[in-house]
Amino acid sequence: MKNYKFYSIITGVFVASLLISNILDTKVFILFGLTLPAGIILFPIVYLFGDIFTEVYGYHASRKAIWTAFFSLILAVVFFKLGEIIEPAPFWENQQAFKDILGKVPRIALASIVAFFLGEFTNSYVLSKMKLKSKGKSMPIRFIISTIFGQAVDTSVFIFIALFGLMSFGDLIEVFISAWAFKVVWEIIALPITIPVVKWLKKKENEDHFDKNVDYNPFKIS
Repeated sequence: MKNYKFYSIITGVFVASLLISNILDTKVFILFGLTLPAGIILFPIVYLFGDIFTEVYGYHASRKAIWTAFFSLILAVVFFKLGEIIEPAPFWENQQAFKDILGKVPRIALASIVAFFLGEFTNSYVLSKMKLKSKGKSMPIRFIISTIFGQAVDTSVFIFIALFGLMSFGDLIEVFISAWAFKVVWEIIALPITIPVVKWLKKKENEDHFDKNVDYNPFKIS
């Protein structure tokens, strides 16, 4: 891969956004009658970066960034758990608050990790294929459609792993539709910012990658 000016910076922000959104998920809020995890206000940015990686640098570069974020999330979950297990000092009175915020339930953590992995690769794959088919045209439409598919996979996998058996099937569907629609609408609203940023990056990096003859195997990171 070429030595790009901004790839490492974007990867860092991408990883940070993922980790922060997972911590925010410990809070739940109500918006227009919908009960949503607070991380949803930031998590769509993760998919915006996924679009940027694939659109500018190609699927290969996107795959590296996704794996970097994936392992970072696992590392965060493991060490949050270790921090919870460590016996607190006698004078430290915030152990319960620490557990409430950072002591993620293993099932929720597993749901987040698996959903992110599958959703991000779906998003990147769809965007890459659409860019080839459209010969690079209709970028906003490609971003929206890839997000529709990626967020559908991410949201459905997360809900199934994290909440199946804890609420009725009807409630699960309602939660899925609410969260999925919110994420997609969020990305559409952000398009006036995303599109100029992508065009600027293409110019600065002198790159507008098309994934011809690329291996889409998500596990091939070499």
